[in-house]
Amino acid sequence: MNVITPDASTLSVAWRKSSRSGANSNCVEAGRLEGAAVVRDSKRPCGPALHFAADVWACFTAGLHARNGS
Repeated sequence: MNVITPDASTLSVAWRKSSRSGANSNCVEAGRLEGAAVVRDSKRPCGPALHFAADVWACFTAGLHARNGS
């Protein structure tokens, strides 16, 4: 799945910022669509959003959790 939405604000998504982001503004936000995960730059809510198949996103986040021991 190689999809880019040019304006992420047009998506009906509940965006979430990582709890590890802290107070800095260099953050990635993620949200869920049916069968996909989407990510955007928190500083550019009207910028592009990248779409990832749900299984690909699950592998990515599992790798992050394994790497960080959580």
